Amino acid sequence: MLQAGLGDGQQAWRPILPALQQHGAVFAYDRAGYGDAASVEGARDPCTIARELHALLQQQKIAAPYLLVGHSIGGLYQYVYARLYPAEVAGMVLLDPTHPEHWASMQREVPTLAAVVRSMNALSLSSANRREFRDQTVCLDQLDQRQPLAMPVRLLVSGISETGATPAFRTMLERLRKDWLRLSGASQLQVVAESGHYLQKDAPEVVLQAIEAVRTSVTASTSAAPSPGVSPAISTATSERIDPTTDISPSTKP
Repeated sequence: MLQAGLGDGQQAWRPILPALQQHGAVFAYDRAGYGDAASVEGARDPCTIARELHALLQQQKIAAPYLLVGHSIGGLYQYVYARLYPAEVAGMVLLDPTHPEHWASMQREVPTLAAVVRSMNALSLSSANRREFRDQTVCLDQLDQRQPLAMPVRLLVSGISETGATPAFRTMLERLRKDWLRLSGASQLQVVAESGHYLQKDAPEVVLQAIEAVRTSVTASTSAAPSPGVSPAISTATSERIDPTTDISPSTKP
């Protein structure tokens, strides 16, 4: 299940979709206000978006467990999904994920850069994007984050700094990246030296290898100790890719 970053729809996954589809079902979608998806009223915080995705998967009759892949703020959304529905998640791959404290840390530690980001967002982001950015931390204090996630997790981050990144920002980012190890339970932080923020575009083979590593880990653990009444995780033998932008009513489409 693929979750794109702020301002990106399912098209952001084009560089890796064909390869993923060779191994089984792949679910990529546009959140509310993206692409042809209708906007919705109300909060656009990570918990709301995770719950909307959960309802969408149920509506489409796509059975758990899922292997979640998230980029940027989409990584935060997938992390929250795993916190809310841990029994439904077999494993996760995070690509340059937005840390829960990212925006608060920016405003506190690099206020000048934060002011620039705030101004750019006001001018360039759509209404849906601005609402997601505004609400990115709204519900996170409701989650129990005392223990790391109990599932295989791969954590990949970019090695090429974004334009305008100051030394103070890079120091902040490095600290938050390392804290993802505590939050996610990933065993290591993999820096992809040749990649910018869009790892799935700049280093698709590295991303595919990480996804396959989690898939293999999940399959091995499931085969070794199957749970009664639960189908094998991440089956590679069934189902075609489902287009989630088809026949989804505005009231339920994230």
